[in-house]
Formats: sequence, structure tokens, C-alpha cells
Amino acid sequence: QDKDTKMTEFWLISAPGEKTCQQTWEKLHAATTKNNNLSTNSKFNIPDLKVGTLDVLVGLSDELAKLDAFVEGVVKKVAQYMADVLEDSKDKVQENLLANGGKFLLADLSFEIEKSFKNYSSSLDTVPFLFIFKGVNQIDNDLKARASAYNNLKGNLQNLERKNAGSLLTRSLADIVKKEDFVLDSEYLVTLLVIVPKLNYNDWVKQYETLAEMVVPRSSNVLFEDQDSYLCNVTLFRKAVDDFKHKAREYKFMVRDFQYNEEEMKADKEEMNRLSTDKKKQFGPLVRWLKVNFSEAFIAWIHVKALRVFVESVLRYGLPVNFQAMLLQPNKKTMKKLREVLYDLYKHLDSSAAAIIDATMDIPGLNLSQQEYYPYVYYKIDCNLLEFK
Repeated sequence: QDKDTKMTEFWLISAPGEKTCQQTWEKLHAATTKNNNLSTNSKFNIPDLKVGTLDVLVGLSDELAKLDAFVEGVVKKVAQYMADVLEDSKDKVQENLLANGGKFLLADLSFEIEKSFKNYSSSLDTVPFLFIFKGVNQIDNDLKARASAYNNLKGNLQNLERKNAGSLLTRSLADIVKKEDFVLDSEYLVTLLVIVPKLNYNDWVKQYETLAEMVVPRSSNVLFEDQDSYLCNVTLFRKAVDDFKHKAREYKFMVRDFQYNEEEMKADKEEMNRLSTDKKKQFGPLVRWLKVNFSEAFIAWIHVKALRVFVESVLRYGLPVNFQAMLLQPNKKTMKKLREVLYDLYKHLDSSAAAIIDATMDIPGLNLSQQEYYPYVYYKIDCNLLEFK
């Protein structure tokens, strides 16, 4: 299959059974595939559910619309969070979650739905609204908790990493300096760390011993360099420190405020290792959880679509229940043509459809701006799950 011609969306439609539902399916399949491959199609079998009164169906139709929006929101949240967690391999997320760009849907989901509807009592009033809502709501809440814990960890680690990167003026020096770079435990002497711009280094070599009184001769070495500066140490008498700092500033030499403290530096390093290990430990289970729960939420979403098709088909085509649901994956380049073919196939279903499509006037009670209207039952399943920022 050419990747670019396939859409990441599916159309779930239904049309009344003709002599048989099989005939409805064959007619659609022939019309969309015979000359030009407009879509890849599969039957989408929705088991018969017991139908209550018209009022109940209309009420269900509204409830299902709300449930659909909620479940779709959770599906997309889980997918988006998966992209955030996988950081470097965002481009793999979509195909990872939707095996083969969503084709698994065509084969498996109809079967999934048939199987699971058998587990519910088959009356529409008690259809698994609560069951679906509770399950997906649980996924939503778990996601919030897990994301919050992982994001905290990631944030703390990033803060520490930031401290260990960046320019010599701001970064942590703990992993750069060694004990032997300092005069420690002296009553009179102290070692300072100075950031010297590379352009001014020659000045430093010439000047540092005379910037204040009581600087120890030849006590300065370059300990580290980044793109722009050198990190140098210098040893002097404690009482000359203020004078030295003041003078150094005039020459653009910046004295870093730094006390050599082995305990603190060790603690920082250990914290960094701990966070890094924690993040690695949580990563695998989190990705597995996201995969499993994406799949759960996605199947729940398709269930809701199936229920919507069922309710809408009964409301439109009447009783006894007799319709065929079909799943189409349109080809990107011929979507307009596919719409025309479907319209020709099904315009007879709805005498007002012709008027609606040609009408410029407002038809009371029909708000076309809110939803697309077609003479056949139609729901879009948009599998483009990620909005890359």
C-alpha cells in the first residue's frame, strides 16, 4: 500500500439492507473499487441490540455523542503523552500505536466488537455506557497520575542537567574541579575560581599576581575551558579577597562564588545518578502501560462509534433492524470522488438530501455548520492522533 495515498482516517457508514445486507455490501464494494480504487473497505458487523422506544433512542443518540467526544479526547491524550515520553522517536509513535497505519482496524475491530457485545446484556438501554465511561475515565485518571510522577522526575533531572551544562559563569563546577586545585584548611590562604574570557587570557597571565596584595605567585592554572572562557584558580590571602574581586572585575575577570565542599558535590552527583536510574526504571513500564491503555481506549472509542451507527441507523432507516455497517479507508487523492459515488448510491434514502445539498437557505432544525450531513449514516474516525508541536 502506498503510504501517501492512504488516509489516517476511516469512514464508518451504514446503509439499509436491500434484499439482503450482503447485497448492500457488495454494491458499495463494487462502486468504490471497480474502476478506480477509491477506498479500502471491510464489513463492520454490529450485533443486533434490543431497541427501546424512540424517545430512548433519541436520548441515547445525545449521550453517545458526548461519550464519543470524551473517549476520543482520552485516546489522543494517551497518544500525545506517548510521543512526549518517547522524545527522540516521535515519528515512530503513530505507527507504533496504530499497527500498519490503522489497517489492523479493518480486520480486527469489527470482530472485537462482535465478541464484546455478546458479553453485555443486549438491550440498548443498558448498553455499556457506564462500562465504557468508567473504563476510559479510569485510564484518564491513571494517565494524569503517572504523567505527573514521571514529569516531576524528568523535570528534576533536567534542572540538574542544566546546572551541569551551560557557560562557565553559571554551570555547576562540581564535576570539573578536583581537591588538588585548592588550598584547603588554611587559616590565612584561600583559593578562588576565576572565569577568564579567552580574549583576555594574556592579560590574566600578566596581571593576576598584582591585582591585589598578597597573591601567591604562580598559583594560577587553567582547570577547564569552554568555547569562550577558561576556568582558572588562584590562591591569595583571605584578607585580600575583596580587593582582588573588585580589581578583577575591571579586567572582565569574573570570580565565581564557590566553596569546595566534597560532601555537597558527592550528594549532587548521587542525586543525579538516582534520578537518572529512576527515570530509566520507570520508562519501560510506562511505555508498556501507555501501549496497553491506548489499545483499551481505542477499542472503547470504536465501540462508541459502533453504538452510534446502530442507534442512528435505527432512527434513520426504521424497524425492523436491517442495515449493513461498513468501514472505508479513503484514498487521499480521490476523497471528493468517493463522496460523489456514495451520494449517487444513497441519495434515494433521503428525499430531503437533494434539497439540503443544493439549498442555500436555512432549514429549521438542521444545523449543517455543526456536522456534516449525508443521506447515509456517517461517522469519521480520525486516526491522526498526534499534534506535533
